[in-house]
Amino acid sequence: MGNVLVVGEIKDGALKKISKELVTAGRKIADATSSTVEALLIGAGADGFAAELGACGADKVYTTEAGDFNPETFANIIADVAKQKGATVVLMPHSGQGKDYSPRVAVKLGAGIVADAVALSVDGGKVVAKKPIYSGKAFANLKVSTDIQIFTVRPNAGEVGTTAKAGAVEKISAASGEAKVKITGWELTGGNKVQLTEASIIVSGGRGMKGPENFPLLQTLCDTLGAALGASRAAVDSGWISHSHQVGQTGKTVSPNCYIACGISGSIQHMAGMGSSKYIVAINKDPEAPIFKVATYGVVADLFEVVPALTSEFKKVLG
Repeated sequence: MGNVLVVGEIKDGALKKISKELVTAGRKIADATSSTVEALLIGAGADGFAAELGACGADKVYTTEAGDFNPETFANIIADVAKQKGATVVLMPHSGQGKDYSPRVAVKLGAGIVADAVALSVDGGKVVAKKPIYSGKAFANLKVSTDIQIFTVRPNAGEVGTTAKAGAVEKISAASGEAKVKITGWELTGGNKVQLTEASIIVSGGRGMKGPENFPLLQTLCDTLGAALGASRAAVDSGWISHSHQVGQTGKTVSPNCYIACGISGSIQHMAGMGSSKYIVAINKDPEAPIFKVATYGVVADLFEVVPALTSEFKKVLG
C-alpha cells in the first residue's frame, strides 16, 4: 500500500477538530500497512497547524494556498497532490466543504469512494469503512475495489490520538486548474453559535418545548456548555425554530460526544440523525417515550424544572 493522505480543514482561521481525527485514523491505517501518513492543508496560515497534526501522527504536512474556498480548485489541488505523492488511501472530512469536493476528487483520480464513514479499519491490506445504513438502524462494512481508496469520515466519529511524529512542513506546488464554478457569496442561515455537525455537545428541543418562546432556555444551557442548539422535526414544522437546527433523517446527521434531548419523544426519523452520539441524555415527562430506549441517562421529569437546574449547576462547575 502507498501513502495515506489526509486532507485537513482550515475554516475561519482555525484548524477543525476533524483534521486531527482523520490523522489519528490515518496513523492506525499506516501502522497496520507499514506506510506513512501525510497531511494536506490548504489555506492561509496552514504552516502554523503542522505541529498539531504531527502530534496526532502525521509524518509530513504539505501546505499550499488557494485563495477563497472553491470546490473545483480544492479538488484539483487534492487530486494533484495525491498523484504526486503516490497516495493510495485518501481521507477527507465529511463536512460541508468535504462533501462538496470529495466526489470531484474521486472522479479525477478514477477512485471508488465511501462517504460518511464512522470508523475505519484494515483487513487484507484494504481499508474497511463502517457506514450507517437504513437511517442508522444498521451498519455496512465496505471496501473500495479500486487501487486508490477514498473515504470521507463524519466529524466527532473518531478519537484524537497522541502518537507524535515529525509533522515536518513542506510547501507544495499543486495545479489548481481552471474552475468552472464561481462562488459569488455565502448565505448563512440559522445562527448557531456552534455548528451542529461539528459540535461535541448538542442540546435539542422537541414538541415538549411548547413554543418558540421557550427555546432561549436551551440556548442558555448551550452557551454555558459551549454546545450547539438542535431541534426535532416537530419543533421545526411548528415554526418554533428554523430548519437549520433540525436533527434527523430530514435534517442534519450528528455524532456528538453528548446529546441532550429535551422534550423529544424519539421518533425513528429523529434517532436516525443522532443515534450514533456517544452519550445520550433524555429529559421527558413521559416514561414510555421511545427516546429512553436509546438513552445513556434518562430523566423522567419536567424539562422546565430540570434544564434551569442543569444550567445553574454547570455554571458553578464551569465558572
